[in-house]
Amino acid sequence: MLEHGGNLAAAAKQYGIPLENWLDLSTGLNPNGYPISDIPAAVWQKLPLEDDGLVEAACAYYDCQFALPTAGSQAALQVLPQLRAASKVAMPRLMYQEHASAWQRYGHEVIKFEVYPDENTIQRADVVLLCNPNNPTATQFSTAELLGWHAKLAQHGGWLIADEAFIDVTPEHSIAKHAHLEGLFVMRSLGKFFGLAGARVGFLLGAQQMLLKAQEEIGPWSITGPSRLIAKQALLDQSWQLSARLQLPKSSLRLAELLTKYGLTPTAGTALFQFVPTFQAQLLQQDFAQEGVWVRLFNEVPALRFGLPPDDGWDRLELVLKKLVLKNLY
Repeated sequence: MLEHGGNLAAAAKQYGIPLENWLDLSTGLNPNGYPISDIPAAVWQKLPLEDDGLVEAACAYYDCQFALPTAGSQAALQVLPQLRAASKVAMPRLMYQEHASAWQRYGHEVIKFEVYPDENTIQRADVVLLCNPNNPTATQFSTAELLGWHAKLAQHGGWLIADEAFIDVTPEHSIAKHAHLEGLFVMRSLGKFFGLAGARVGFLLGAQQMLLKAQEEIGPWSITGPSRLIAKQALLDQSWQLSARLQLPKSSLRLAELLTKYGLTPTAGTALFQFVPTFQAQLLQQDFAQEGVWVRLFNEVPALRFGLPPDDGWDRLELVLKKLVLKNLY
């Protein structure tokens, strides 16, 4: 099993603290997610309608030509390796682990690089896969860089794949509008910015013919009717989106300042998380867990990722930070 944020049930069992008593900062989700309206009973009683306007809402929101709804971006990253023969797939060494796992599962060779793919990597690889911004290091890649790499890959039939799960606060940096180009794929999710991880709604953006092939692999009704209804409402609600884009960066800055105050200075972050490299990462995760605060641990490069607390969680986080400082634990 790969490590993930959100694995709170295991933490609750390990540390003997009931689930409801935890402050979960491990996921990088918007703690003030999109409000759920009442769902009509008929939506639960019928098969999902695939001509309900969800795709049109997604194309308008992402400013793209074609979009395939998937059960979260997880489903998208699992279907892409099935759409080409065994390939060399290059990606950053420190990135969301499920990408490498999915490609290896289908017989592809994964090549790791540090931060940016160099010319040799572009020439060797059949596929280059990036998170933009990267999860967890928050490294950002410009549109010009991404399109330049795509053009070079396309010369030998290669693909560029961009996982944009954390880009919604800065949509101007997205390459979704270019996703109709052959060999360019973009993954998006409603889990992070919209805080709708439980709805399991994501989108694969790409050339129409490739999305049809992906649809064949995924099959019909991959998203429930209630999830489709909520997703469509969220994608169309520009007022809520604007408010969230204004508020989330302020909350992230507040988190960075709070962590810095107590000696855990982030090296980078997005509007939804802060990244803190530290050689004491494993011990610190355990120390936080003993206080009922769950943070995301990375072992390959020892670091912690802190998501945003809910409104009623800020004081608790500061009390725990203060307690750990007084114990001289870091």
